[in-house]
This record gives sequence, structure tokens and C-alpha cells, in this order.
Amino acid sequence: MLDNSTAQAPPPSPWPTAYPDGYAVVDVETTGLGRDDRIVSAAVYRLDARGEVQDHWYSPVNPQRDPGPVWIHGLTGAMLADAPLFPEIAEQLAERLAGRVLVAHNAVFDWSMLAREYARAGSAAPVEQRLCTIVLAKELRLPLANHKLESLAAHYGVEQRRAHHALDDARVLAEAFRPSLHLAAAAGLPLPLHTCRPLTEWVDGTSETVPSPRSGRPSYGPGAYRTTGWRPSRKRPACPYPNPGRLAPDGPLVQGMRVAFSGDTGIDRELLEDRATDAGLHVASSVSRLTSLLVTNDPDSPTSKAVKARTFGTPVIDEHRFTELLKAVTPADGVHG
Repeated sequence: MLDNSTAQAPPPSPWPTAYPDGYAVVDVETTGLGRDDRIVSAAVYRLDARGEVQDHWYSPVNPQRDPGPVWIHGLTGAMLADAPLFPEIAEQLAERLAGRVLVAHNAVFDWSMLAREYARAGSAAPVEQRLCTIVLAKELRLPLANHKLESLAAHYGVEQRRAHHALDDARVLAEAFRPSLHLAAAAGLPLPLHTCRPLTEWVDGTSETVPSPRSGRPSYGPGAYRTTGWRPSRKRPACPYPNPGRLAPDGPLVQGMRVAFSGDTGIDRELLEDRATDAGLHVASSVSRLTSLLVTNDPDSPTSKAVKARTFGTPVIDEHRFTELLKAVTPADGVHG
């Protein structure tokens, strides 16, 4: 654990000029982990350039469906019945995110949930970059037993009062992020910033809801929505076609090709993967020598998939080219006709 003198030391001077001007530390609680799951509460702590708290904001959100793991976030359907819908808080939330780096613990999850909610509302979150405190802790080589928020909090002596309550989790993360930011600044360490791509296409798989006579909102009770509950990540069916090898320069996609994805995509990632699976491609979770191609909008990123693709010489294409190639996938040899 960091001693008090280190944890409370003043920020280094001069401050790295490449560091952002402000941060929005975010936590969202959700109905589950899937692409059709919804936000049930959101909190933001706004920090200045050196990590000092400027203000904070919190709101519950009516997810218009089963609230999911109540035993985790503590928000029941009855508690959320009169909460605002996401479109009703979208502008307030956007004001607190605008012009700042989004900071979260496992930031890709919080960002993905926000991006989907804004896409459903017909808009986009004003976020250009995100920073994951798990990645930052790894780059700082903090001696943590694991990368849970509670371990990061304990390392810096930050008290957790209501774990999995969005406002308290955001507070804890803001207090733990500040000393991490100062350590990075003192070491001259570049911050692990990642580009955020708002969704350009969204297909909402949730069921229709029944408007309530009182407010015109979807009613929040049994029979008014599809109960899907707490769902683990789903497994995709095995690809029935043999791997034909790597994507040839200027060549077509061929059924059976192993495709991996890395980084943010304009089309929701799971939707893009669904389309690849439907076209007869094998969606791979990692890159190996057998991978036919990597789809990424940031080929020079330091992600493990991009690094392995460069090491193995795996063909790399961007999302736009991939979606164009998906329009005419060549059938597997000897399978059709």
C-alpha cells in the first residue's frame, strides 16, 4: 500500500503538457452485460486537470424492463418505476461529459453501455477519449492482488461505503484515480487514452413496451416488458466451414475465415459480430497465426490483438472495408452447389 506521504503528495510540477484538461469519472449500474441491457443508474464526478473534484451528479434511470441483478445494484422495479428515462437525463449527462476524458474502471464496459443508450435516444455522447483505471494500474505496476475496484481503493486507503451504488463507486474511483494520475505525471508516463467512437448504427433488440395511461411511459410491472434477467456473455455457434486461410489483398471474404475485432466500432460490436457469423465467418476472440484478418479502426494501437496481428503479419482492415466486404462473402469451397 502506498504510504500517506506518497498518496497525499502535491502534484508534480511542471505538469505534463500532453495530459487532458479535465476528466469525467463515470460509473453505471446496468440490468446485465449484454448489448440489449440497459442502464439503471449513472453517476459522474467531474475532475480538473490534476484530478481534484469539481462537482458530482447522480441519477437513477428507468430501464423500461426487468432491473436485472437487484442483489448487486440494489435497485428494484418499484424503486425505478418513477425514475427518469435515459433520454430525459441524456442532456444533463452530456453536459458533464463534454470536453473531458471519460474515466471508468473497465472503461470499455461503461462506455459501451453509454454509447448504446445514447444511440437508442437518437444522439451521441460527447466523449472523444476514455481512460481505464485497470489499464492505468497495470502500467503503473501497482501491487494489487487483483484489479477489482475494491483492491484499488484499499491500495490508496479509500473507504467504500456502498459498493455497486453508482455514486459511491464513482466517488471511490475519483479518489483512487487522483493519486494514480499524480504517479503517472511524476513518472512522465503517457496516459493510456483510447478513442471513443459513437455508434453510427443501432438495432434495438428489446421488446415493445406497453405505455402507461398516466404518463405515456412504458408501464413498469409484470407483463409490460420481457424479463431477461442477469445474462452471461452468450456463446456463438461453431462455424461449420473450414478455414480457407488469410484474406488476400483486394480479395473477398470467404466463409470459414477467422475474423477478430479490436477497438471501438461505429456499428455496435455485437451487431457486427452477428453479421459476420450470419455470413459464415468464424468470430475469434483472439489473434493467432490462424487468424484470417483483424478488423480495427486503430491499427497502430497497443492492444494485444493489434500487436499480435503486426507480429504474425495478419491482414488488417478497417470497419468500413469490412462492412463492404460483408456484402459479398464467397461461399466456402465445395459446400454450396
